[in-house]
Amino acid sequence: MSNQFLPLIVNDESMVEMKAHGEDAFPNECCGFFYGEEKDDVRWVTIAKRIINVKEDERRRRFEISGKDYLGAERFATQEGLTLLGIYHSHPLHPAIPSKHDLEVAMPWFSYIILSVEPSGVHHVRSWQLNESREFEEETIK
Repeated sequence: MSNQFLPLIVNDESMVEMKAHGEDAFPNECCGFFYGEEKDDVRWVTIAKRIINVKEDERRRRFEISGKDYLGAERFATQEGLTLLGIYHSHPLHPAIPSKHDLEVAMPWFSYIILSVEPSGVHHVRSWQLNESREFEEETIK
């Protein structure tokens, strides 16, 4: 399996924000969007924005994004001249590997950053994208 995707370069401010959100939401899953641009054969992540996990039950194992929040994310990207590059979420007490549920709700082209969060804080961060076979492949984060 070869990586066919552009590497992600996540600025420090965005990575700090995503990790802090994962730790703040623990033991529940957090979720949010990240924005930036594709240029020079890289996906540059420059902004991460928290949203509320609207999942009514099982927040420790699932996240859900409201349609209103998704539309707001698209609007924000347009207003700021950025591209909505993907979604981040946390896996409390689990590895930063996509679950079956993550695969079921994933959209092509988006990057999915997953933070593995332990009681002591974020343990690991990985990013994934759907390939043409609709399977997740890991992306490089720089």
